[in-house]
Amino acid sequence: MHSDAKTVDEYVNELPEERKTIIENLRKVINDNIPKGFEETMGYGMAGYVVPFSKYPKGYRCDPKVQLPFAGFASQKNHIAVYHMGMYAIPEIYDWFIKEYTERVGKAPDLGKSCLRFRPKQNIPYDLIGELFQKITVDEWISVADTI
Repeated sequence: MHSDAKTVDEYVNELPEERKTIIENLRKVINDNIPKGFEETMGYGMAGYVVPFSKYPKGYRCDPKVQLPFAGFASQKNHIAVYHMGMYAIPEIYDWFIKEYTERVGKAPDLGKSCLRFRPKQNIPYDLIGELFQKITVDEWISVADTI
């Protein structure tokens, strides 16, 4: 669900309590594992991580006035979403994640091109999400983004 919050803290604080805990846990695991250089921000009505203009002045190819997006998380109507553009853009990361998730959780993930969906009462493999966020540095993401 789209939010008009101006900061990630505002976004988290406006969530219902049962969703807030999940989102706070996701935020912590991402912030603890994402390589230095990405910036946490609000974008597209959800919390996200971008490459700041100071590092990549070209911005997003679809809209150069927007910082290069990399990942995000959101409380949607029927699920919690984790967006990770690296899974969409780098087949090796996508394949690794599918294999690891299936082995650790016992079933395939509910996954779109870059959107990983969790039902609110579902167990979330936070450790695996942390590992996923360690997979791509800012410089690697810039190199990939320049090719897509």
